[in-house]
Amino acid sequence: MPINLSELHFPNAPNIIVEPPGLKARELLKKQAELEGKPILYPHSIPLVPEEGKGATLKDVDGNIYIDLYAGIAVLNVGHSNPYVLNTVFEQERKLIHALDFPTKPRIELTRKLREIAPGNLKKHCKITFGGPTGSDAIEGAIKLAKYATGRHGVIVFEGCYHGQTSASLALSSTNKFKERYVPLISEVHFLPYAYCYRCVFKMEYPDCSLACVDYVKRVIENPSSGVVKPAAILVEPIQGEGGIIVPPKGFLEGLRRICDENDILLIVDEVQTGLGRTGKMFACEHWNVTPDIMTIAKAIGGVGLPLAACIYHEQLDVWEPGAHLGTFRGHISAMAAGLAAIKFMEEYKLLEHATKIGEFMIRYLKELAEESRYIGDIRGKGLMIGVEFVKNKENKEPYKDIVSEIQLECFKSGIIVWKGGHYANVIRFLPPLVITEELAEKSMEIFSETVKKVERKHS
Repeated sequence: MPINLSELHFPNAPNIIVEPPGLKARELLKKQAELEGKPILYPHSIPLVPEEGKGATLKDVDGNIYIDLYAGIAVLNVGHSNPYVLNTVFEQERKLIHALDFPTKPRIELTRKLREIAPGNLKKHCKITFGGPTGSDAIEGAIKLAKYATGRHGVIVFEGCYHGQTSASLALSSTNKFKERYVPLISEVHFLPYAYCYRCVFKMEYPDCSLACVDYVKRVIENPSSGVVKPAAILVEPIQGEGGIIVPPKGFLEGLRRICDENDILLIVDEVQTGLGRTGKMFACEHWNVTPDIMTIAKAIGGVGLPLAACIYHEQLDVWEPGAHLGTFRGHISAMAAGLAAIKFMEEYKLLEHATKIGEFMIRYLKELAEESRYIGDIRGKGLMIGVEFVKNKENKEPYKDIVSEIQLECFKSGIIVWKGGHYANVIRFLPPLVITEELAEKSMEIFSETVKKVERKHS
């Protein structure tokens, strides 16, 4: 029976009936603090204690209903508890859940589907390797494959990037506070400037810059005195997620592809956050018609939040021997069934077009808000991956981290859940489920606008 997207969500969202956090929420937050270790992060920003999710809405333990604009950080692309996907999961779980890497029908069908939707010349010419259940594991696998296939060890990555928390993926990520107590990690990782046009390290303007950032990558690789030994791979996010939704201009990814081709280097594109429809394309690299040699996926491929990750790579790179890359949970059959069902749902309900349309509306709304705002410096995004960067002064662009934390908390109290990010933690990120309706998107923008104005008045 066809599903109406408007019926996927709790009605009348948002609906705050008790000032959050309510009594039940406070009790559970206290118990969590007593029982779990200090690495808990998210409740320190917003004291959310969710009980039930539907579509792009969440209900907490005190009965408050929120519009969810972060989707578990781009995990729930088809929404919380999507019935189309859940029915498939329940049916599968009555049969089989765990099977290592033995062939099963869901595994074969998902693998075949990923080959069909893969970007560019990977389509039907790629191999899939499932590893552990997280994006970090996919990155580990991609780097291992690149080193194995090329016989080289170095990797070029970019300032502001985030690729995970395991040892190698942490070494490949740029946030100093995550790694400073653990260095040295893996060697020969080189961080170069990303195409962050709002804060161009070369103090130039696009397109007059002629993409100096790309030229810099080329110079570092081809200059025999740069100190950078020819790497196995360039690893890049097509749009930086944790870095603050940094959308590179036309020519950046294309330039990296060209440099890799000219120098026999593998291009690895990290689609863990951007993939599976998040940006209005199935994979974000398709916006620039760039095909990676290796692509990592995770997050949304689990359909309704089940853990699954994989590397998709050109069949010419299928050089590993059996057992070269292992993982006990590389055969999570329920997650594979969920991933296949989620892709089919996206196709049947044209969620790529829907995400593009809703995203364009949200960006227009936010740009109008930015014109009135004293502290919004930049609006950027593609599809339903949108960033709002806050600065203390629009002239010198000094990052305004504190106001972002305050806006995030006030948004939560008003019934919308947004998340932070950015090179300087001064960006509000919007990553709603792709099933969000026009009505919910409009309500969200109205609440966000009023919240920003309210907080800005306090800081003026």
